[in-house]
Amino acid sequence: MMSVIGFAAHLRVYQPLAAFSEAERARWTAYAESADAPSRPVLMAREHEIALAAAIASPPRIDLDVAEHAYIRHLDGLTYVCPWRLQVRAWEALIEFRSRVPDELADAFVPAEIAEAAERSFDGWVAEHAEDPAPIITSTWQVPIPWFLLFEPEERRLVLGERTAVGAKQKTGLDRALVYLTAMSRARRRSAKARGVVRRSLGEGFALDALEETGKWLEQFHPHSIVELDYGGLVHLLDDDALEADGSVTEVAGAIEALGRGDGEAASECYEQVAGRWRSLGALEHAN
Repeated sequence: MMSVIGFAAHLRVYQPLAAFSEAERARWTAYAESADAPSRPVLMAREHEIALAAAIASPPRIDLDVAEHAYIRHLDGLTYVCPWRLQVRAWEALIEFRSRVPDELADAFVPAEIAEAAERSFDGWVAEHAEDPAPIITSTWQVPIPWFLLFEPEERRLVLGERTAVGAKQKTGLDRALVYLTAMSRARRRSAKARGVVRRSLGEGFALDALEETGKWLEQFHPHSIVELDYGGLVHLLDDDALEADGSVTEVAGAIEALGRGDGEAASECYEQVAGRWRSLGALEHAN
């Protein structure tokens, strides 16, 4: 099976089975034990194919009508589950998109009647699943700076495999990956520390808002969950040397540390190192 690589990074929360209702716990237990459960690379590729097919349909399809899957991790004898929630994430993405552009432009991409129907469907889902947030956030073409603050360098897992060019096709058995994995307690503690430093040093503003948004998202999940930053298809935008040398987590942590001791110049230097790197990758979105 072949697929076009999606150039996106993902922040995922894997919750222990105990976090789910009895019915869902039974469902995900059976799913995790099934030999048919797709691997992380295969599920990522399938997600991108479904989203791409829906986007290029005329008119675009918002109701995906897909089976629910999940990303699974087994650690220290326990099973952790990150439900796909692809339909919910599609609704959320559409609502967010429309909130950021003028109505005329939004309607040119997705007709108003389709968007309104999607919003009603989303509202209905939220009403029935108020305690069940979507456990995956996706960012295209770059990794948001606040995500790096949840991890430390030693939590990185790097696998170097064949690099795929922009627009090329690749087998779904992706063997190139850069992933960070940490306990929810550590992620929350690091997030809270960064928010405190930024609040004291910079006060209210975009930086603090971005950090608080990530922190509030984490608070919705079971305290014994696992948090994963997956560079996803972005690993194909960087060569092996660049991936091995990527110090984004260290640089962002250095910026916060410098800010905390009042060294604004050093903080700006650390921040610009990582921000500049990801700006250059983000610019590829508009390249021919």
